[in-house]
Amino acid sequence: MKKIIVVFLILFCLPIALFAEVNKSEVVNEKLTSPDGNLVFSFCQEKISGEGKIMLYNVSYKGKTVIGTSKMGVEIDNKTFESALAVPHDSCKTWCENMNFIGTERICKDTLWHPAYGEWASIRDHYNSMTLRFMKGSSKDSSEPFDKMKCYYLNIEVRAYNEGIAFRYTFPETSNGLFLHLTDELTTFCFEPKAKAWHTAWAQGPYSLLPLKEWKDESERPLTLKLSNGLYVSLLEAEMINYARTKFKLIDDDVLKAQIYSSVDIITPYSTSWRTVMVGEKATDLINHDYLVLNLNEPCKMPDTSWLKPGKVFRSGITQKEALAAVDFAAERGLQYIHFDSRWYGPEMKVSSSALAVEKSRDLNIPEVVNYAKSKGIGLFLYVNQRALYNKLDSILPLYESWGVKGIKFGFVQVGNQMWSTWLHEAVKKCAEHHLMVDIHDEYRPTGFSRTYPNLVTQEGIRGNEEMPTATHNVTLPFTRFIAGPADYTLCYFNKRVKNTHTHQLAMAVVYYSPITWMYWYDSPKNHKGEPELEFWKDVPTVWDETCALQGEPGSYIVTARRSHDDWYLGAMTNTEARTVKVKCDFLQKGKSYIAHLYEDDPNVKTDTHVGCKSLKVNRNKEITLNLQSSGGAAIRFEMIK
Repeated sequence: MKKIIVVFLILFCLPIALFAEVNKSEVVNEKLTSPDGNLVFSFCQEKISGEGKIMLYNVSYKGKTVIGTSKMGVEIDNKTFESALAVPHDSCKTWCENMNFIGTERICKDTLWHPAYGEWASIRDHYNSMTLRFMKGSSKDSSEPFDKMKCYYLNIEVRAYNEGIAFRYTFPETSNGLFLHLTDELTTFCFEPKAKAWHTAWAQGPYSLLPLKEWKDESERPLTLKLSNGLYVSLLEAEMINYARTKFKLIDDDVLKAQIYSSVDIITPYSTSWRTVMVGEKATDLINHDYLVLNLNEPCKMPDTSWLKPGKVFRSGITQKEALAAVDFAAERGLQYIHFDSRWYGPEMKVSSSALAVEKSRDLNIPEVVNYAKSKGIGLFLYVNQRALYNKLDSILPLYESWGVKGIKFGFVQVGNQMWSTWLHEAVKKCAEHHLMVDIHDEYRPTGFSRTYPNLVTQEGIRGNEEMPTATHNVTLPFTRFIAGPADYTLCYFNKRVKNTHTHQLAMAVVYYSPITWMYWYDSPKNHKGEPELEFWKDVPTVWDETCALQGEPGSYIVTARRSHDDWYLGAMTNTEARTVKVKCDFLQKGKSYIAHLYEDDPNVKTDTHVGCKSLKVNRNKEITLNLQSSGGAAIRFEMIK
C-alpha cells in the first residue's frame, strides 16, 4: 500500500496586540471532530464570576456522552526563579486562570507507517488536530539578552482519531527562556454516575470492577471503564518519557483527576505526556485499536533495526551445566533465547554486587555459553538490577556487547518521578547504541516508546504468573494492561501452582502480545515429556502481520486471532466459568483452505496435561465450536494449504 499523506493547515494568525483587546469575559468555544465524525472534543474557556478564567472540555461519541464537562490546565509555581530575575509574580489563584486565548491551528493528517515488528505489519495514523494557543503577560519583545516582561505561552494540542481523543500541554519557547516548575496537572475526567471501572492500585496489582465512588485509592493506567450508555472507555498515558508517572485519583463522585507522581521541572520548549481517551462500542474495539498509543509517539530514531530479533525465551539455571542444557532445550522446543535471572553476578540489592562479572563462587562462563548458544542459533538475555545499571551502565553495555549478549532485563526499576523516568528512557537509548534489546521489569508501564526505540521489546508492569492469578484476572488483562502495550507475563506450563488449565496457558501465547516472550517459567527441561500439544508453542511466533480480537468481555472471556505470513493462530480463554464459544473463521483468506490444528482440554487424554489434539480442514465459511472448561481455553493453528 502506498503511503497516504494529506495535511491541511488552517492558521488563525491575528496580531497578538489585537487579541490583547479581547474582553476577558468572552467565552471561547472550539470543537474538534474525528475523521469519521463519530467522536467530538469540545473545549471552552470561560470567566467565572469573581474568579479567573477556567478551561473546560467534554467528549462525546455518536451523540453519547463519554466524558462530561471536565477541567483542563496545569499548576506552575515559578516564584523562586522569577524572584531571582526580578520578574513580577502572578497574583492569580491558579496559574492558568489569566491565560488569554490567541488563536487556533488545525491540521488533518493521514499516514501509513511500518513498525520494525508488532501486532500489525502496517499502522494507519489518521487524525484531525487543533492546537489552542494561549498567552499570559506581555508580548513586548526586548532587545536585551533576557526579557523581564513576564511572558508565558501555553498550548493545548488535541488530536481526534476514529479510535479516541488525545491531548497534551505544550510550552513553546519564549524570548526570556524561563524555567517552569510544574507542580500539578489539573486535568479531570467526569463520568456519568453509573460508570464502573476495572480498578487496580498498582501496576502489579489485582483488578476489581468497581463504581468510581467506591474507590479507596488511586488506580493505575490504562483504566478501562464501562459506561451505562453501553460504551467502553480506556484512559491511557502516551509518550511519558521525561515527565512524572500518572495515576487516576477520585476527587469527587464520578470525577477522576490525572494525579502526577511528583513535580516536574522543564525548560521550554516542552510537552507533557498525552492524556488519551479510547472509546469503543464493544470491549474488543479497545484491543483492536491499541496502536493509538504508538501513534502518539515519535517515529523510530534507530538508524538500523535489522538486528532486532523477537522470539521466545527460556529461563536457565545459572551454572555452566544448567546453561548448556537450557540451550539444548531452547533449540529443541523452537525457542530463540535463554536467560540468566538475578544473582548471576551476586546479591542484586547490594551496592557491592557488580554486574561486570559473574560471581566468583559460581561455575558459569558467559562468553563460553554465548558461543555454544550461537552454534545452536540461540541468544542470551541477562538480568541486571537497576541499582547496578545506575552505577555502571556505561561500562556494562559495551562489555555485554563484546560478550555477544542480545538483551538486558532491567530489574526493580523506579519510574515514578521525572528524574527516574528520564534516566530509564535514556538508558534504553544507550542500549540501542550497543545492539541490546531491553525488557523492563516491575512497576514500569509502557506508553509507546517502543515505536521510537524498538529495542525496548517488552516490559512487566503486570500481575503475571509469578503471582499465580486466577483465570478471571487473566481474561481481564487483554482489556486493561495490554491496551498500553506488550507485557512480559512469564508463561508457565508444567508448574502445579498455576490456577488454570494447560490450554488456557497455550492460548496466552496468542492472546497476550510480547515480542520477547518468556515461556516455561518455573520449568526445567526434564519436565517436558514429549507432550504433543507443545508443538503449538514451538510454532507460534511472537510478532504478527495482522491482529483481531474477535469477541470477549473483560473478566469473562477473550478470543483473539493473529496472522503471521500465511498462517493464522487463535487463542481462546475463559474465566472460572465453563462456556461454549462459536468462532466464525471469516478472518481467513478468501479462496484458501487451511488445516486447523486444534488443542482443547480433554480429561480423557492419557497425559499429565490432558490436552486433546485434532486436525480438521476449514475455510473462511467454517464455524468452529469451542467448549471451554472452567479456567480453560483453546488454541488453534490455521495452517494454509499451499
